[in-house]
Amino acid sequence: MAEQTSKPNVYDLRSALALLETLPNELVSTDVEVDPIAELSGVYRYVGAGGTTPRPTKTNGPAMVFNKVKGYPNIRVAIGLNGSRKRVGAFLGCPPERLGFLLKESVEHAIPPVTLNSDVKPACQEVVHLASDPDFDLRTLLPAPTNTIEDAGPYFTMGLCYASDPDTGESDITIHRLCVQSKDELSMWLTPGRHIDAFRQKAEAAGKPLPISISIGVDPAIEVAACFEPPTTPLGYDELAIAGGLRGKAVEMSKCITINERAIAHAEVVIEGELLPDVRVREDQNSNTGKAMPEFPGYTGDAKPALPIIKVKAVTTRHNPILRTTVGPGQEHVNMAGIPTEASILDMVERAMPGRLLNVFAHTSGGGKLLAVMQFKKSAAVDEGRQRQAGLLAFSAFPELKHVIVVDEDVDIFDTDDVLWAMQTRYQGDIDTITISGVRCHPLDPSQSPDYSYKLFQAGTSCKTIFDCTVPFHLKNHFQRCKFKEVDVKRFLPDFES
Repeated sequence: MAEQTSKPNVYDLRSALALLETLPNELVSTDVEVDPIAELSGVYRYVGAGGTTPRPTKTNGPAMVFNKVKGYPNIRVAIGLNGSRKRVGAFLGCPPERLGFLLKESVEHAIPPVTLNSDVKPACQEVVHLASDPDFDLRTLLPAPTNTIEDAGPYFTMGLCYASDPDTGESDITIHRLCVQSKDELSMWLTPGRHIDAFRQKAEAAGKPLPISISIGVDPAIEVAACFEPPTTPLGYDELAIAGGLRGKAVEMSKCITINERAIAHAEVVIEGELLPDVRVREDQNSNTGKAMPEFPGYTGDAKPALPIIKVKAVTTRHNPILRTTVGPGQEHVNMAGIPTEASILDMVERAMPGRLLNVFAHTSGGGKLLAVMQFKKSAAVDEGRQRQAGLLAFSAFPELKHVIVVDEDVDIFDTDDVLWAMQTRYQGDIDTITISGVRCHPLDPSQSPDYSYKLFQAGTSCKTIFDCTVPFHLKNHFQRCKFKEVDVKRFLPDFES
């Protein structure tokens, strides 16, 4: 069981910000006017983006609120809430190193979302803007940031997209990149295999639009839970149930005004729309940059030539809403994508070989998706080799994973120096490297392309690799770390924090 601290009273974005205000050095704000075109993300790059963002950037920097956004007098923008494991732990009431276990348990104790009665006015619909109004324009209504000067256009990067299977009614929630294309249109890039894309294809085959809601500005439990992927959450699994398990309370949903779908009732902003059948648009049609936006591997992705379109029907908001955004390559993405990855790996390996896998870290350098560091305990000679089986299971638990580093129980998986120490002293490249060629991984890794090597037939195929940095069981006594005396440091430095 994950060690629990007291459950914080966090139920929406505003209560999450209020919690951060009580914690030292976890939240900063500015009243200086910021331009959402490249400047806003440019500022946070230095303040706290971290992750795979180009250096210089601050890792584990504070979350930030911009109180004045150029051209948008009544909207604030919040960024970086999930930008450190410490903050995520504070939101969820869990020690940072045990978050993977907490999410694993929340899958096992999921609480499905509930829909508010029609006579209850949800917070997300305090203000209503209908696309049928002659002055409706997404571009002037919401300050979607342009992350860099190369971006295809303004992007909503923290939109919780919610849609349902046209046949079964089962729902799914995920975060996708949404580019503002006109006053009432968004392009949507759906990574191959995503469940909402399966729903869209079903609707398109029937010649019908797919209703979709986009909830922006919610509590962190929802933002993290939405990033679970198959096989942990198969087609038709509503990840909002995991958020309910994390919170110990069902997520409240409200019926949309203009479409037959639901949205998160406490969201700061909800965009209601329909994914149109057989309509495609070039992602950079307004900028012609050839680029999309910065993505989790640390590169700006190419603009896609033909993306589905969401026709916006309405935008509803709270009074004086707070828009949520993120820096694509930042630590925030690492945590939102990586902690569910850890939970999925812990679950699969524990079921196959109980008690051996002690912890997992979806490492920052892989954006929470490409690299996992696994802490494995060999208790007997028969455990030799099981560490490699655990690595294979990790690839099954999270198919987009590219590399696995397996270390012993005496290595701190959250300390990269310690992990690399294990690699330097407990690893031989020609003996301890296990490769699996030609396997599907993630198309945003630019090395996974035929342009990189003729051996890669399609973009998104890769060589998955296990680096076994564990000591052979029969040699464990020869690889003992230095044994320092255990002392009470606080007796000498009362303010010391380990």
